[in-house]
Amino acid sequence: MEEVFKKLRIQLELEEWPNVYMFKFIMPNENEKIAKITAMFDQGAEIHFQPSSNDKYICITAKEMMLNVDSIIEKYVEASQIKGVIAL
Repeated sequence: MEEVFKKLRIQLELEEWPNVYMFKFIMPNENEKIAKITAMFDQGAEIHFQPSSNDKYICITAKEMMLNVDSIIEKYVEASQIKGVIAL
């Protein structure tokens, strides 16, 4: 799985950490999946929800203070385990 995030890791290593990072996911608008994604983030994270026009899908944007590149990659790996979630 780490190979998938190699390009992202290279880009993120150009930034200074800790820093605020914005995660964005598109997924089916299902309560269980939404709960799993939101549970990945700390209570202090800024999370926004934008349902699609037909309410079938939802876009979740989360901004959180991240300590390093590894912590960001870990969240993407965790999200990739949830069926139907697409990370942007």
